[in-house]
Amino acid sequence: MATAMSVSAVSPPAAAVTRPRTMVCVPATARAPREMAAELAAAAALGADVAELRLDCLAGFAPRRDLPVILAKPRPLPALVTYRPKWEGGEYEGDDESRFEALLLAMELGAEYVDVELKVADKFMKLISGRKPDNCKLIVSSHNYETTPSSEELANLVAQIQATGADIVKIATTATEIVDVAKMFQILVHCQEKQVPIIGLVMNDRGFISRVLCPKYGGFLTFGSLKKGKESAPAQPTAADLINLYNIRQIGPDTKVFGIIGKPVGHSKSPILHNEAFRSVGFNAVYVPFLVDDLAKFLDTYSSPDFAGFSCTIPHKEAAVRCCDEVDPVARDIGAVNTIVRRPDGKLVGYNTDYVGAISAIEDGIKESEPTDPDKSPLAGRLFVVIGAGGAGKALAYGAKEKGARVVIANRTFARAQELANLIGGPALTLADLENYHPEEGMILANTTAIGMHPNVNETPLSKQALRSYAVVFDAVYTPKETRLLREAAECGATVVSGLEMFIRQAMGQFEHFTGMPAPDSLMRDIVLTKT
Repeated sequence: MATAMSVSAVSPPAAAVTRPRTMVCVPATARAPREMAAELAAAAALGADVAELRLDCLAGFAPRRDLPVILAKPRPLPALVTYRPKWEGGEYEGDDESRFEALLLAMELGAEYVDVELKVADKFMKLISGRKPDNCKLIVSSHNYETTPSSEELANLVAQIQATGADIVKIATTATEIVDVAKMFQILVHCQEKQVPIIGLVMNDRGFISRVLCPKYGGFLTFGSLKKGKESAPAQPTAADLINLYNIRQIGPDTKVFGIIGKPVGHSKSPILHNEAFRSVGFNAVYVPFLVDDLAKFLDTYSSPDFAGFSCTIPHKEAAVRCCDEVDPVARDIGAVNTIVRRPDGKLVGYNTDYVGAISAIEDGIKESEPTDPDKSPLAGRLFVVIGAGGAGKALAYGAKEKGARVVIANRTFARAQELANLIGGPALTLADLENYHPEEGMILANTTAIGMHPNVNETPLSKQALRSYAVVFDAVYTPKETRLLREAAECGATVVSGLEMFIRQAMGQFEHFTGMPAPDSLMRDIVLTKT
């Protein structure tokens, strides 16, 4: 069993092992038996394959009274019965004997799966010796709520669980960084080769990809909540998102993986957009959020050709220039990469689609609101103020200058503003200076910072009073769709250009880099406007 962290050699051969489809399991966490039975029916309606009945969530649970209600046949879904003690992350605080008796009763009532913890598995096996029905599979589970052990330790844990006589191995760990998930992927492949059924998941936001990509590596099942707020573990997606957004039924060994690298990344609408666009053209790929702390380490770890391309957002756009083997000249001039493609030879190539997306959106916004000269850009000769000196700020500044605008850079930190201003040959200001900066009327303002992004929707980079000097205001923030900056700019009479328009256009550019196909323009626009 390899202990290296990289998943460069982890992609399983397509026909290596004939395996069943990874199931979607919905945890039922209701407080009352009839409500739990209703949750099981709701899980079936969502398209789940199995429901986990969390007996430890029931208030005043009496096994002989309540289990026949919950497990009454005909059942709309197979049942996985769990009675998790507090010491393993559950809610049950009683003794093991009572708990074991309830699990045994669940088996006798026809539960298809029963979960028991590794720490007490030997004790449970003695109790049920010769009494386990043939149609019931025993899951022996181990949960680590602090870290993800090494690949070698995980392999030893699998062997320990198998030695108990488990039918199915379950290991849940916690990610301290996204590269931890690679170790779990290695274990899934290892178990698949040995034909050992395994549920292998990594908890919290940095482990999210383990929940979506487990079908690629042969995981037995993954958990998806009934709805937001009903999660049974940190960063658990909804079953509806697994099935409809991530198209989990279609993920297999040959599925290419794309995604958005950022910190934070949970707000991104890119998975909605790209997954539906991939599906529309029949492209076998999935697009996921990657919460990344260290970009170089991430790219080095997920180095398999199957990890075929990435969108890059705050704060990794500048680091991406250094991490790529080749960088498109425009992206290198800007000093920021928002799109990374892994070529078949393994080389990483960086591009910048923010530049075209944002500038064309602003130009079209101006053309729609005022007379323009068809022979030149409507930005030519205009004073163009960029707030922010990061990757997106560089893209806007570079693009505006190329179109003939006179560019000014404003930033909270003056040194950062000055650094970018020197590169593009314009003045630098602090945000405080910008409040009183109005050398002329008809200026263009472009916010490229995260100020005003959800959840901080009441923040704005510039006061309403100061906005009166601007004819056009663009905000790269697109969550919410109308930021405070855009709302107040419109109230001052300015033409406003939403970050959604930049988002749509840069995403189309990324889609073409990722797939080599023309972007489905109207579909992608419709998705952004109706589903995000």
